[in-house]
Amino acid sequence: MVLNGRRILSNVISSQDDLHRRFGGVVPEIASRRHLEMINPIIDEALARAGVALTELEAIGVSYGPGLVGSLLVGVSTAKALAYALDVPLMAVNHLEGHIYANFLTGVVIVFPLLCLVVSGGHTSLIYMQNHGELTVLGRTRDDAAGEVFDKVARALSLGFPGGPAIAKLAQGGDAVAFSFPRALMGEEWQMDFSFSGLKTAVLNSIRREKEQGRQVKLEDLCASFQAAVVDVLVEKTALAARRYAVRQLLLAGGVAANSELRRSMFCRMEEEGVEVIVPPPQLCTDNGAMIGAAAYFALRRGRLAEPTLNAVANLMIDGA
Repeated sequence: MVLNGRRILSNVISSQDDLHRRFGGVVPEIASRRHLEMINPIIDEALARAGVALTELEAIGVSYGPGLVGSLLVGVSTAKALAYALDVPLMAVNHLEGHIYANFLTGVVIVFPLLCLVVSGGHTSLIYMQNHGELTVLGRTRDDAAGEVFDKVARALSLGFPGGPAIAKLAQGGDAVAFSFPRALMGEEWQMDFSFSGLKTAVLNSIRREKEQGRQVKLEDLCASFQAAVVDVLVEKTALAARRYAVRQLLLAGGVAANSELRRSMFCRMEEEGVEVIVPPPQLCTDNGAMIGAAAYFALRRGRLAEPTLNAVANLMIDGA
């Protein structure tokens, strides 16, 4: 529940990590069933915490993609029913745009034009934002996203799911130069896309090679070296874009934005470029309803209302959102 796009009245999160942990990743069927079970109780709790009656809502925002279509459909169907019953506007929000708008809930004054780096389990995108609703994707991942690679490497090391926090914790005690891992597309100044599949393969090969040679993999060193390779690419590509587009603010967004090493490195690098870095607290980096509410508010101000025929779009792009 969000007021004026900047103030959180309530933000109830129902995590499914425990359900999916034993499978080493998200199982779509389980995810959608759990969404169906929890959505009404979560709505009730959000209203209660905010001290707001259902009839006091002025608009309903919902993420309609990208994502798992079954889970998206649960949210879209519920939002459409509520908007119809309450006779209020329905606001369709791109999930990636929602992550960007988590920054508007930090209390920091945000000034356009600016740069956004969205890094999550399924997406790695570098976005130039001229104003609300005016977005241009400068670069995106050509294969695996940053968060996806964290999860795959963690699975190979039997570190559990989600993999990001486990790798980050081990990396704190490791040597970031113990393993030499590739930084794809780093030397091409014209290229702002990302590629992490080669890094993933290099890490998996290193794990296999260590085992074949009878050596125990030193998890701390491997995690630190892997994390450094991901962070280096994210930071340097972002610095390149910041110089090219002469922005003064950078918004970090998405689950991987909670990574402490990424934050530290990005703050240091952007200070050299004279760019202010804005990043939400960790609880607003992961998927949450408040970020969707914030994005919906600014869409409402622009008059970008959704039609009653709104449907889920699993592979929705952010261009022109």
